[in-house]
This record gives sequence, structure tokens and C-alpha cells, in this order.
Amino acid sequence: MVTEPFIHLANVRKAYRKGEEEFLAISDVTFDVMPGEMVSLVGPSGCGKTTLLKILAGLHAADSGEVRVGSAAHSFDPARDIGMVFQQPLLLKWRRILENVLLPAEILGLPMAESRDRALELLALVGLSGFEDKRPYELSGGMQQRAAIARALIHNPKLILMDEPFGALDALTRENMNLELLRIWRESHKTIVFVTHSIAEAVFLSTRVVVLTAGPARMADSIPIDLPLPRRLDVKTTEVFGTYTRRIYQLLGMG
Repeated sequence: MVTEPFIHLANVRKAYRKGEEEFLAISDVTFDVMPGEMVSLVGPSGCGKTTLLKILAGLHAADSGEVRVGSAAHSFDPARDIGMVFQQPLLLKWRRILENVLLPAEILGLPMAESRDRALELLALVGLSGFEDKRPYELSGGMQQRAAIARALIHNPKLILMDEPFGALDALTRENMNLELLRIWRESHKTIVFVTHSIAEAVFLSTRVVVLTAGPARMADSIPIDLPLPRRLDVKTTEVFGTYTRRIYQLLGMG
């Protein structure tokens, strides 16, 4: 039984400096993520959610506190062990979908024959079999985001960081993508950290929700979500789902 956290943050602080001025983005954040968890970061705009993702990705260093990703028993290389999914799919419009998915494998110098086979498997996983030779403009927004998820998985990373990946989608497509993400997560067994402004989305997707206050981010709570898997959309109508969302609204001063 795994007891060591995959991600450990303790008293993390991060400030940005412009000349003589200091802008405190994160004041004090502490939480753990266990291997295979789907953890959502939720909070108002400007509370430091994206900054936290950048720290986890190794793009920014924390000013103080402890940040550990991976484990003492296994090495962790951010370039190879992290996959990123952004709010926009950021697919290269001149490349076909299969070629877009293969891009990280090309950059990392992975064997292309094996990577192509894996890309085809991932496109099947995200429901895009038959669209390998299409260009991004020929796919809907939701389908493009599925391709972006496949691209994030192509090099078999240990950690997936997702920054508002469904924020630009319409409500119905977003709900369908939530269902797809849960299925992909359960089948791929990846550890995922997911940033969202939507409290309902955070509760629906997560094994744990980390609630951040208005900037500078301070952690209000880390809430385990005990809802059965696999989840269906009708779980949102249940009393226990409402209890979770009300608690988060209260922590954010909105309840």
C-alpha cells in the first residue's frame, strides 16, 4: 500500500517583484497529492492557482517552503515526467492531429515507430480514432481538447497538470469532457492536478479539492471527496454533492 505522497507542498510562498515593489502571489499553501489522485485547485481569479501549477512544473521556484514532486525511490524529470494541458488546445494548425499528438515525442527524441503506435492508442482512448489525418480546424473545440489530452499523455508522464482545460467550452461540451476526463484518468492511472474556477466541476472530478482564498493564495482547506466511481452527471443532484459544494462556497466567503 502506497503511503508516500507523490506531491508534497509545505508552507509554500511565492512573490513576484517589479522594481522596488513585491506582489505576493502565494502566501502559505500546504497539501499532499497521493499517487493516482485527481486533485483540483479551486479559488477566485488571481488567487495563485496557475502559479502553483508553474511551481509544480518546475517553471518557477518557490521563495520559501518545501516542494517535492516524485519520490525518493524514483527520479523525477519535469521535462519527461510532466504533461501539460492548457485552456486552449494550442494545436499546430499546419499539422494533422496524429502529428500534433506526436510532437512531444519528437522533441524528446523518443523512438518514433513506438510513439506512433502509442499515439494511435491514445487517440482511440480519447475517442478520436478515424480523425488522425484531420487538421485542427476540422475538429470541434471539445475534440481539439481531447487531442491535447492525448498529446499530454504521449510520453507517458507520471503527472498531468491541467490549467482550466475546459473553460472555453460551452456548458454541455464541458460536462461531456468532464465525463471523458474521468474515464481517461481511471484508464491511464495518472496523477492529475486540475485548476478550475468551477466549484461543481472540482467536486465532480476530484478525489480531493484544495480550496484557495483570494490572492495572495492561502489554503483554506483540503477536502477529500467521497463520491463513488465511476461518476455520472446525476451525482450533482444528490445531497452529498450539495454538501461538498456548500462547504467550498462557505470557505470562499460566498455561502
